[in-house]
Amino acid sequence: MLDKLFELNKRGTNVRREIVAGVVTFLTMSYIVVVNPDILAQTGMDKNALIGVTILAAAFGTILVGFWANVPFAMAPGMGLNAMFTYMLVQGHGVTWQTALGVVFLSGLVFLLLTVIGAREKIVAAIPLSLRLGAGAGIGLFITFIGFNKLGLVVDNPATLVSLVSAFDGKIVLGLIGLVIMGVLTVRKVRGAILIGIVLVTVLGVLTGLVDSSSLSIGSMVSAPPSIAPIMFKLDILGALHISLIGAIFSFMFVDLFDSVGTIVACSHEAGLIGKDGKIKKINRMLEADAIATLAGALLGTSTTTTYIESGAGITEGGRTGLASVVTGLLFIAALFITPLIAIVPEFATAPALILVGVFMFRSIGKIDMSDFCSAMPAFLTIILMPLTYSISTGLAFGFMAHIILTVAAGRGKKVGLVMWIIGLLSLTDILVRTGAFALIGK
Repeated sequence: MLDKLFELNKRGTNVRREIVAGVVTFLTMSYIVVVNPDILAQTGMDKNALIGVTILAAAFGTILVGFWANVPFAMAPGMGLNAMFTYMLVQGHGVTWQTALGVVFLSGLVFLLLTVIGAREKIVAAIPLSLRLGAGAGIGLFITFIGFNKLGLVVDNPATLVSLVSAFDGKIVLGLIGLVIMGVLTVRKVRGAILIGIVLVTVLGVLTGLVDSSSLSIGSMVSAPPSIAPIMFKLDILGALHISLIGAIFSFMFVDLFDSVGTIVACSHEAGLIGKDGKIKKINRMLEADAIATLAGALLGTSTTTTYIESGAGITEGGRTGLASVVTGLLFIAALFITPLIAIVPEFATAPALILVGVFMFRSIGKIDMSDFCSAMPAFLTIILMPLTYSISTGLAFGFMAHIILTVAAGRGKKVGLVMWIIGLLSLTDILVRTGAFALIGK
């Protein structure tokens, strides 16, 4: 039955190999169950509900792509996208988390429509590779900055804007130990390096009294799933339709598009999903599942769900079909019953995970052609303005506009297609609205 459903023999695999691959993928990405609620809870959302929603969103998206596209990919609320949600939208723009969920829902809807009508390929082709790579590197730098700030290592300074903290406390020390552990395990190619680091730092926190575990007992570690009622179906779609949030909607869509396409391309070669014509098999189904998972996640109460690069860990272990994804999804569901244990994980244990994920994302900078100024400057502005303005959409907007201006100035204006002009116009509108330029023009 499983062979017929997932085409195991045709793909050159078996049930045991797919199960092992699914377990490995789960171990490498299960840190999201801890990190995502920690980030989104800073918006005022209920943390226990977020743990449940994060797990459900990951399970739904992963099982969906497993059955719908029959590929060994996993999905969950995306790192970088959750930072956009919290630090750019809610804290940066000052919108409510309900409205921010509305933005996520609309971005997912746009993504789905573009995929269904076949416009996705045109958008990807219109945006130069340097900007796509720059966006990934910029988000990595942004996440790393947030990680150092959450750890307490980098603090506010009225003279220099930011500086190193004047004195280390126990939490910073344990956080740095966690970063070293994660880095060493990653170098040693240990599966689940981030999760192991989080667990070890949490245990050290309990042993040193920096983590309160008094409410936990052997019996209380396993419990019924937490209620997700405080955040489920609380999205404000009408509020997200405000003109000032148009740029944010498209920024979420673009970042999700870059993440998904980049991950799918990177993993499809290893998974044997490239056809004789060089095209990726069932890529539309993969992207449709990604968009549907985002819509479902917004309804449940979490930021954008996207395809995870950690899927490559399971593929390396031999995963070739959607059975591996189904196994990963079922393991996420099992995690619903240990949420009391997950809830005690402290911020200083998850901050190193943000830093390490930032390193992984920043590595894409090496593929940017810095010898071509028309590529270098837009990419550089995209990368540097994300952390400096505390806004991913601002970095993207300046990058898009710089690309158009420099390409035209270089006498290559014909290479700027209609789609890119539209993106540039949306970027300019976003900046003018958020800086109050329209109000100044009106005066």
